Amino acid sequence: MRIAIDAMGGDHAPGLIVAGALEAAREWPDTELLLVGDPAAIEPLLGEGKPANVKVVEAAEVIRPEDEPVRAVRRKKGASMVVAGRLVKEKEADAMLSAGNTGALMATGLLVVGRLEGIERPALAPMMPTMDDIGVLALDLGANMDAKPEHLLQYAIMGSLYRAKVHGMDQPRVGLLNVGTEAKKGNETMKAAYDLLSEAPIHFIGNVESRDVLNRNCDVLICDGFAGNIMLKAMEGAAGTIFTALKDAFGQSIMTKLAAAIMLPRLKALKKKMDYKEHGGAPLLGLNGLVVKCHGSSDIVAVKNAVRQARIAIQNKLVESIAAEINGK
Repeated sequence: MRIAIDAMGGDHAPGLIVAGALEAAREWPDTELLLVGDPAAIEPLLGEGKPANVKVVEAAEVIRPEDEPVRAVRRKKGASMVVAGRLVKEKEADAMLSAGNTGALMATGLLVVGRLEGIERPALAPMMPTMDDIGVLALDLGANMDAKPEHLLQYAIMGSLYRAKVHGMDQPRVGLLNVGTEAKKGNETMKAAYDLLSEAPIHFIGNVESRDVLNRNCDVLICDGFAGNIMLKAMEGAAGTIFTALKDAFGQSIMTKLAAAIMLPRLKALKKKMDYKEHGGAPLLGLNGLVVKCHGSSDIVAVKNAVRQARIAIQNKLVESIAAEINGK
């Protein structure tokens, strides 16, 4: 299999992106990794012992974080992200990874890679942290602000297949984010979506409330991007406020400072657990090819884990399974 990596995207590109790719190449010699970007910047990082399954694909331009996504994808046809997407489109790569501009990657997915037949709206599906460290796959958390019931149905099918194919879950529980657990709760869109999900070929457990998500009340959380993004940012804000309050409390006296020194390792571990950025790359599901959004701050381990994630999805024919399920083939 071949995986294209946008070597120029991300806060630590190309250094840590290339280093992570080299680690992955040594771990999985059966996988060819295509580092897309400026050869003059990439080649010196490869060293003399470059694995045989690593190749450099030239791309003269870079999409910057401040670039307007759609305009950048249309105008910078030689950008590393766009070239990687084109490799997937032309079947020269089985997947692509990028830690670059999220909006531009979504535009690359739609305009370059293209949607699967039957998919109305692809969805970005990041993992949300849970207290048991297993996590909840949530879609959509911001790619599409509005969603029709039919879109939510497609999200549920794609998310369920992802957890089964990539995470090995048997009958992942699918929950619909709502203001209450009763079947008739919510607005008209949620009520209609509930009926559709009840008839879908998934393990639908009904409506779920956001207050229970951290305790993994479901394995796949379905919501529109508006509600999902508000929920995510509310959780981030609450976590940040709690840790700030704890810091202030621990700084009150000598005794509390001593207590803080004892608790510090546990608090750091908890903070890391609650950071959704620590939970791997987010696939953009519904495209005619596998596209994975890595976090902008991805380091060596994160890049290697993203390659592992892509390998499993390719081996288990995730994209083909979504296409077959959506189109009834």
